[in-house]
Amino acid sequence: MIVKDIRTTALSMPFTDPPRWSVGYNRPREILVVEIETASGITGMGYLMVLSGGLRTIQACIDELIAPVVLGRSIAEVEAIWQDIWQATYWVGRMGVTVFAQSAIDIALWDALGKAAGLPLYQLWGGAQNSGPIPAYGSGCWRGLGREGMIEKAQAYIARGFDAIKMQTGHMYDHATDVANVAAMRDAVGDGIAIMVDVNMAWTADEAIEVGRRLDDYDIYWLEEPVVAEDFAGYFRIADALKTRVVGGESHFTHYDLSPFFDNPKIPILQPDMMRGGLTQMRRIATLAHAKGIRIAPHLFHELMVQVMAAIPNPDVLEYVDFLDDVWVEPVLPVGNMLSPPNRPGHGLVFRKEVLKDFAITP
Repeated sequence: MIVKDIRTTALSMPFTDPPRWSVGYNRPREILVVEIETASGITGMGYLMVLSGGLRTIQACIDELIAPVVLGRSIAEVEAIWQDIWQATYWVGRMGVTVFAQSAIDIALWDALGKAAGLPLYQLWGGAQNSGPIPAYGSGCWRGLGREGMIEKAQAYIARGFDAIKMQTGHMYDHATDVANVAAMRDAVGDGIAIMVDVNMAWTADEAIEVGRRLDDYDIYWLEEPVVAEDFAGYFRIADALKTRVVGGESHFTHYDLSPFFDNPKIPILQPDMMRGGLTQMRRIATLAHAKGIRIAPHLFHELMVQVMAAIPNPDVLEYVDFLDDVWVEPVLPVGNMLSPPNRPGHGLVFRKEVLKDFAITP
């Protein structure tokens, strides 16, 4: 189970349903695929989808800084390898590009280990063999769609069987328009549908308290990322001031960056991102959160996060958006509002050959 080769492929391909978190957003899907091959012939695959550039920089980081730490190691040492990469990149990393690169490697190592064991990841991690499906909410009611467009997207999710949706506020709109948009959404979907509201760090703490108190009237499920990631004091002030639960975590890197939320557990749900620590960190964050009574609702990547959620004691809800459904040989698709982990060894995900061929970026 010794790692003998690490290969990376950068992809650039159009979205099937482009995100409209701003009117002018017009980037393609930028995906990095990492393959780790062992001397015994097992290949594990990891991947990232970056949303704001840097794909080639991450690729170079793997080649220069991370591959030398991993080559020649046993895939069974996956968590020790994570720590060794962390130490090897500490002075130039701890966040950003190095952790993105480390995460792709970590995902590939876990996939290889699951394949070597002949088990899906959730069973490798101790999840029940007959683990039930995990609930998901419909995401992608982008602010750039406008009020009617957000409502139309929400209603399409509801027609598919979802009972929770996420819409966006901030950035494009003033506070009065944000409140009016949420009010219109509540009126359109009725009282039986949970509404998540994502601010994407657009407000100050004072603004979040002022607008959040007005949004309290619409029984929203959560207010997400109201302030920038570093403003922990702001998060705690907002949580104390509102009836609505305040959540966040997708922009934080590893459990180290999230530690203030564990030290002062006023945020009842955390939303870690697999690209900011890999699967090793997703599991560690879930364990630390569970000890503080905090639940987990991962950011994006439902097709892989369903493995994590089926193996942890504190799952809340998965985020479903069809960013990558079309790239997989066997996509992980919701039945109504529920998602189940594949029972194939490893994470069970395989890129379609034509995707790797037709959209590879020439070096």
